[in-house]
Amino acid sequence: MKVLLFLLILLSAMAEALVAQRIKQTVIPERIINIDFSKTAGKLNTMFNECVGAGRANEGLRADWQQQLSYVRKECGFRYIRMHGLLTDDMAVYTEDRKGNPVYNYMYIDALFDFLQSIGMKPFVELGFMPSALASGSKTIFWWRGNVTPPKDYEKWGALVKDLTRHFTERYGADEVKTWYFEVWNEPNLDGFWAGSQSDYFKLYTYSARAIKSINPSYRVGGPGTAGAAWEPEMIAYCEKNNVPIDFISTHAYGVKQGYLDEFGNSGTVLDKDPMSVSGDVIQSRKEIAGSAMPHLELHYTEWSASYTPADPIHDSYHEAAYVLQKIKQAGKAANSMSYWVFTDIFEEPGPRFTPFHGGFGMLNTQGINKPVFYAYQFLNRLGNTELVNTDSTSWICRDSAGNIQALVWDFTNTHPGDSVHNQQYYIRDLPSRSKGKLKVNIVNVPHGTYALEIYKVGYHINDAYSTYLSMGKPAQLTRQEVEQIKKQNDGSPVTREIVTVNADGSFARELELRENDVFFLNIIRLQ
Repeated sequence: MKVLLFLLILLSAMAEALVAQRIKQTVIPERIINIDFSKTAGKLNTMFNECVGAGRANEGLRADWQQQLSYVRKECGFRYIRMHGLLTDDMAVYTEDRKGNPVYNYMYIDALFDFLQSIGMKPFVELGFMPSALASGSKTIFWWRGNVTPPKDYEKWGALVKDLTRHFTERYGADEVKTWYFEVWNEPNLDGFWAGSQSDYFKLYTYSARAIKSINPSYRVGGPGTAGAAWEPEMIAYCEKNNVPIDFISTHAYGVKQGYLDEFGNSGTVLDKDPMSVSGDVIQSRKEIAGSAMPHLELHYTEWSASYTPADPIHDSYHEAAYVLQKIKQAGKAANSMSYWVFTDIFEEPGPRFTPFHGGFGMLNTQGINKPVFYAYQFLNRLGNTELVNTDSTSWICRDSAGNIQALVWDFTNTHPGDSVHNQQYYIRDLPSRSKGKLKVNIVNVPHGTYALEIYKVGYHINDAYSTYLSMGKPAQLTRQEVEQIKKQNDGSPVTREIVTVNADGSFARELELRENDVFFLNIIRLQ
C-alpha cells in the first residue's frame, strides 16, 4: 500500500512538473517601454541625417540621380552629401596647356553644386581623385577609372585646391563655404585607393589644408578618410608636430568581418556577430581623439553601412533597417555625423548594374524603389526635436513643440548563420521572421485630449521591396507596371490609423506583436 501511495505521489509530481514546464515554454516574452511625457532628456541628437553618401560626382549630373536626391532630402532630411570623383577626368576640372601651365574648368562642378544649393543641401567636399594631367602614374580604381596616384607636382596640386576654393568663395560666398567641410582624399590606407605611402598622404594633406586655409582660415578641413578607423592618432600627431591645420577627423566602418575593398562582392562577406561592430569603432575613435593633443576635434564617419561592397544583398534586406537603427543608437553622441553609404543604387564603381536588386548600397534602387533602410531614415527624420527619458536601449521616444509624440522602436536580431555562409548566399533568400513576443509602449502624464494614432512598420513582407521582387521570380528587368506594383506594395503607408482619447489620468498604452528585425514608428498626433 505504501509503495502504491508513493508511486501515486511521484506520478502526481511528475505531472505537475510537466504542466509547469509546458506553461513555462508557452509564456510569451514581453518588452515593456515605460515613458513619462513630462520627463525630457534634452534636444534630440540628429547626427544620423547630417550627411549621406553618393557614388561619384559625375553621376550627380544625371536627372534620375537628382530626382532621387531631392526625394531623399525631403523625406529623410539629410543636410550634407559626400561623393568621390570631384576632380576625376569625367568632371573636366584640370588639364595643362602645351607649356605645362594649369588650365582650370569648374562648369560641371558648378552645375552639380548649384543643384545641391537649390534643394537646400551642402557638399561635404572630398578632394579626389587625381586628374590624369596632374597624376604621377596611371593606376586607377573602378569602372570609371579614378586615378589614385600622388600628384606629379605637389605645388600644382596645392594651386588647384587653392583656385577651386577661391572659386567656391566667389560663387557661393565665404559665409556659405564656412559651413562646408573639405576632406582630403578617400581611404589612403588602402593600396587600391592611394598608390603612395602614409607620408605621401600626409604631404598631400598638408598642401591641401594650407591651400584651403590661405583663402579663408575659417574654412574646415580634415581627414584622413581612412577605411577601418585607421591612422587617426597618427594624423593628429602629424598635424600637431608640423603645425598643419586640421578641424576634424574622418574615417569609415562597415559591419562585415573581412576586407575593405571588393566592388564586385566576389570574395564573399559575412555580417559580423560582434554586437558592437561599427558602433564600437565610432566610440573608440572618439576616445582616441579625446586622448590626443587635439581632444575637441569633430569626428565624422563619412562612410558606413552593414557591408563595404555594392554586391551584398543585406543592403536590400529588411534586416538592414533594424541594423542601421541599432548602430546609430549604440554610437550615441560619439560622432558628429555618420554618413550612410549611399542614398541610391545609381552607383557605378563596378560599372552599370544589370538587375534591379543586386545588393547595391543605395537606400533606393535604380528605379527609385524604396528599400527598407530608406524608411529607417525617414522615421528618424520624423522624430520630434525633444527626446524623452527612456531606459529602453533600442528605441527613441520624442515629442515636438505641438505636443505630438513619436515612438521609434525596433528589434535587431542577427540571424546570420555564421562564417560558413556568405551574405551573398544568405540574404538573397526568403527569410521569414520569428516572434519576439509582445511589445508594450506605456506613456504617462500625456496631456488629455483626442489624438490620431498612426502606426508604421518595416519588417518581413512589410515595406520589404526585395521580398516583393522575390515573389515575382526575380526578373532581370522590371517593366514599368512591375516597378509601380513594387512601389505601391511598399509605399510606407501606415499599417493602422485610429483616433484615441487620452483621459484625465494622462495614460497612453499600446500593445504590438514584435517579430525579429521589425521596426515600428508610432506617430501620436494631438487633435484637440
